Amino acid sequence: MPNIKCTVTECAYNSNVMCDAPMIQVNHCGTQNSHTSEETQCDTFKPKA
Repeated sequence: MPNIKCTVTECAYNSNVMCDAPMIQVNHCGTQNSHTSEETQCDTFKPKA
């Protein structure tokens, strides 16, 4: 998987500001057609234990 920067330090997949998940899933955030990054969300997020 390519390098993906992640600044969400509360995520279990965050490893030194890089996403360490085996895959990521990004979906729309309350809209059917996204036009900005604010209209999307990372559904791979998993809170740290």
